[in-house]
Amino acid sequence: MKSLSLHQLYKACVLKDLPFKTTRQLEPLAEIVGQNRAQEAVRFALAMPHGGYNVYAVGRNGLGKRTMMLRYLEHHVDTDQQSHDWCYVANFEEPRIPKLLQLPAGKGTQLKQDMEKLMSRLVKVIPQTFDSDSFLERSEQLKNEYGKKQEDELEKVAAQAKRKKVSLTVTTPGGYRLVAMNGEEPHTVESFQALTDEQRDKFEDIINKLEKKLRQALRKLADWEQEYADKQQALNQETLESISGHQVDELIEKYKDLPDVVAFFEAVRADLVENLEIFLDDNEEQAAIAYASLDKKMPRRYLVNVLVHQKTNEVPMVVEDNPTYHNLFGYVENVTYKGTVFTDFSLIRPGSLHRANGGYLLMDAIKVLEQPFVWDGLKRALRSKSIQINSLERELTLSGTISIEPESVPLDVKIVLFGDRETWMLLQEYDSEFAELFRVTADFENEMYRSDDSQLLYAKFIASLVSEKSLLHCSNKAVARIIEHSARMAEHQDRLSLHAADIANLLRESDFWARQAGARLIQDIHVERALESAKYRDSRIRDQFYDSIRDGSTLVTTGGTCVGQVNALSVLSTGGFEFGLSNRVTATCYYGDGAVMDIERDVKLGGNLHSKGVMILSSWLASHFAVNDPMHLSASLTFEQNYGEVDGDSASLAELCALVSSLSGIPVRQDLAITGSVNQFGEVQPIGGVNEKVEGFFTTCQLKGGLSGTQGVIVPTTNVQNLMLDSELVQAVREGRFAVYAVARVEEAITLLLGKPAGKADDKGRYPKQSVFGIIQQRLEKMREHERQEHARDDHKDPSIH
Repeated sequence: MKSLSLHQLYKACVLKDLPFKTTRQLEPLAEIVGQNRAQEAVRFALAMPHGGYNVYAVGRNGLGKRTMMLRYLEHHVDTDQQSHDWCYVANFEEPRIPKLLQLPAGKGTQLKQDMEKLMSRLVKVIPQTFDSDSFLERSEQLKNEYGKKQEDELEKVAAQAKRKKVSLTVTTPGGYRLVAMNGEEPHTVESFQALTDEQRDKFEDIINKLEKKLRQALRKLADWEQEYADKQQALNQETLESISGHQVDELIEKYKDLPDVVAFFEAVRADLVENLEIFLDDNEEQAAIAYASLDKKMPRRYLVNVLVHQKTNEVPMVVEDNPTYHNLFGYVENVTYKGTVFTDFSLIRPGSLHRANGGYLLMDAIKVLEQPFVWDGLKRALRSKSIQINSLERELTLSGTISIEPESVPLDVKIVLFGDRETWMLLQEYDSEFAELFRVTADFENEMYRSDDSQLLYAKFIASLVSEKSLLHCSNKAVARIIEHSARMAEHQDRLSLHAADIANLLRESDFWARQAGARLIQDIHVERALESAKYRDSRIRDQFYDSIRDGSTLVTTGGTCVGQVNALSVLSTGGFEFGLSNRVTATCYYGDGAVMDIERDVKLGGNLHSKGVMILSSWLASHFAVNDPMHLSASLTFEQNYGEVDGDSASLAELCALVSSLSGIPVRQDLAITGSVNQFGEVQPIGGVNEKVEGFFTTCQLKGGLSGTQGVIVPTTNVQNLMLDSELVQAVREGRFAVYAVARVEEAITLLLGKPAGKADDKGRYPKQSVFGIIQQRLEKMREHERQEHARDDHKDPSIH
């Protein structure tokens, strides 16, 4: 059998396919390369005007999901969309429910500034005006006018009483005494008793009548009191209007297109009169609360709390990296003043949903699901299309602390969640609302096809990474080397990995080595140096395994022959770094019922897939050698010196070859290693990690005394397309010191390993005598013959049969 040619071991990137000298000549890509399917899903979701068309971006970390989404949004967002400012202002009628104002982008801050300007003027002017002589004069005049009226009315009643010899004394406001007079002095109890009954009755009658008159007079006084208050209020209003009226009118004119804002200014105008004392008292409390809440010293009733302000009319795009309940939905802050917890509408704070309103909110699905109450709150907001600022404390506790309940904000947002496939499947399975709210799945590819066109596209992708991260430009040779490494990452000669994070890291590290060398461009040697450096950093555990091969603690044979012993290949992974190792698989035969004992499974070190592989090869053996008669040979299989769990069926071809060798007694070449899995028809199936496995045996041969020239590895034919082998190994093959073979059937592998043809059955199911299968067939027939003779002898000895 011929070994594989050099071009089958490594598909190089030809420089003539890259029509540029450096990446400086390339136009950087605006899009992420190779993600057409995901891009189409995003385009569709963003164009859909209906609710529920939110996006779940599926793919492992590092595929550039977030970068692609942000780039796509920057280039494709509909700029006709209106973005808004949102403000909370006081509700003077119902202070617990602050009012929400919606304004065009940029107007919110303007309104806040206008309001602050008005208030800072009023804070100065109102005390001055209400302390001025002209106002005090008018106020005093009003007071005197009503005081005189009241005095005159009471005087009238007092004069009438005097004529009737009764004295009227007014005590406290609203309190009065009517006393009968004895000449100039009031009657004492004794002098009053000394009067005749007639005189006493007359006095009482007079006093009763006077009381009625007095009550009428007092009623008039109360009416005048109210009239005075109204006139004083009117005076205040008139005075206030003279100071602030024209300014409020100007503001109403300025915001006349916004009815809600106009209504707010009218409410402020009315409320100013009611709450003049806020401006007139030197209120320490206001200043202290303003200081505690990091606000300006101003009457808090008239503040404008700008919840969200957009500087321009651009569509908002918000990335929320820490989606806690408060960060997402907003919250109401508290201020502590003199031991009292205080809050008002100016202490409402926005969440990222408010900031993204009218645009797009991007979040990590797992982070959203990790935070308590967030997932339910998010679904509630999306269903109701509104953001309600609920205090999380109130949701969690039973205490009824006083809090405010701001009007809810209408919500119009597209949410993009990034997550892996497992999370997506769990949500689909366990959350019935998920499919309703996230109707679009943007499924990100791990790989793209490798062709001349796609290589050029990949080069442009590399150019965009270089310019984005301000790295040195790459020569075409460096780009070719990165493309080859990308194919190696994708484990396929005709695929390229789309794991943008890994390519970006490789570029950063190559840039580092290029700058260390004082180069102006990243060359292929710098890329090679970066790859070597990364490998060296990650390979401590691999080197420990190699040490054990070098010093003989791990038994490996890379020369000669041995019955029932095959070099199988496995892959070990140590957190992102994978390497291949040679494993000795051994098989022994003994008289039995034809069963294959898998030692790994029996000691519970074999995984399900490994056990499946052994069962398949047992059925292959039975179908070849026990179709009509039972097999009287049993076998046992094991991985020598393996003390951990084994899984996967990629060693089933090696195990089969070990069994065939053991059954036939023909020794196996130890200078070859083999990998591949087998089906019941003897076809060799592809396996994973083929590059690491081939390189693992190559290194093992080097460690065990160097390359002899006959050594090599047998891989499935279907894995040839996955080969992107190390340059040192390719060089050894070029020099004829190592070989890689490909097999499609078990028979080919047996022929290579055992050095004899496997044999093909004739019409009667007989194999050629000198073939491997023929030798096994003869051995089994001898055992069956021996078995029959034994039975006949036993029957002859047993008289009960006759």
